[in-house]
Amino acid sequence: MTPELSVVSGRLTDRTAFVRTKGRDMSMGEQHANGDDRVRAAVDAIRLAAALRAAEAVSEVEKRYADSPRSVEAAADLVLVELAAMLRMQGWSATDLWQVTSRKLDRLAESLLVDTLAADNARRAAATVTSAQREQLSRLGAAVWWERDRPHLGQWARRNRLAGPAAVWVVLRLAALWGRLPALPVPARESAHRSGVDERMLAKVRALLAKAESSQFPEEAETLSAKAQELMSRYSVERALVDDPARVGPQGSVRRIWLDSPYLGPKAHLVSAVAGANRCRVVSYERLEFAVLVGHEVDLDIAELLATSLLVQATEAMLVAGRHAGTSGQSRLRSFRHAFLLAYAARIGERLREADRVSTEQVRDERLLPVLARREQEVDQLFTELFPRTVSRRTTASNPEGWGAGRAAANAADLGVRRKALNAFR
Repeated sequence: MTPELSVVSGRLTDRTAFVRTKGRDMSMGEQHANGDDRVRAAVDAIRLAAALRAAEAVSEVEKRYADSPRSVEAAADLVLVELAAMLRMQGWSATDLWQVTSRKLDRLAESLLVDTLAADNARRAAATVTSAQREQLSRLGAAVWWERDRPHLGQWARRNRLAGPAAVWVVLRLAALWGRLPALPVPARESAHRSGVDERMLAKVRALLAKAESSQFPEEAETLSAKAQELMSRYSVERALVDDPARVGPQGSVRRIWLDSPYLGPKAHLVSAVAGANRCRVVSYERLEFAVLVGHEVDLDIAELLATSLLVQATEAMLVAGRHAGTSGQSRLRSFRHAFLLAYAARIGERLREADRVSTEQVRDERLLPVLARREQEVDQLFTELFPRTVSRRTTASNPEGWGAGRAAANAADLGVRRKALNAFR
């Protein structure tokens, strides 16, 4: 039996929602468009074409480009930067936008996305850009490289060896996708204490997980992962005792983990199993291919790190175990892998919770249970505030062989407490 998973629709919104942004030019748009009626008209045409994607709307943009390429290029720049700014305010990070764009579109759209993020960042006041945002932009390579006195799109098209109309078509596809993305729930207030896991501890855990991911033996990989869970659980409860007396106000935040197709449902269950063992809650946006974790900063760091690693390990174990299952057809192979991942998630959840229980019991402090109870209540409250309307769904498996193989892969390791092995990483 697999646990239930909270899900939201997470579907792309009605295309007309993008049209309703008409007239909401940001300051940058007003600065450029006010002096040129052709730019303003092109902005409206691009919005309409991206929203409706009807042949006549696209033809209108193409006609305007033929008449005034520079005006359409300037308008395209404005529309994309406006959308990027709007989505940023609606909870979409730079990494999130890259993830959804790379999954739904192509390399050219990714390239234009990165430049748009750089343009949006360049017009913001430095004080409003957080260190996390700077880090994400740096990781994506988002930096202004073009001459700012000329429309970016034309320079981008030449860099990518595209004719002007082809570049405009990339704009329309990108704007169509972004214009339909739903707002993502984010906490109304920031945590009063946002300190995550210490970098030295993260280094120890990453060393364990790196060994697990590189191991050719599923049993060894799962043993190393369980050791990582025990080490992190001990750290988490010790931090809870240290941080709690100085805490002011409720804490809690969110983290998104993107999932790779196929088998999104079982992979979301694996993320949920890891989150549950680390005092976090999860909701799945399966249509958009990510899961949202709600919890305290330390627990989110732990759950994200471990879930990301276990997704890699589970996929590798699934591929190894399923090599013999495809002899009777592709449908049987799919059912085998689906059942394998569900069973793996269920059993890994049991083992991680046991590792967490052992580590928690080793902390002999009468303050611990009230602190953990209060934290659980805070996480539940934040989860309800962010996701007041979710549905619970239980995913079923129809392949007993796959289920048994998944249980076996997650159950083979001896996950007893091994203090000597853990001490080597302290």
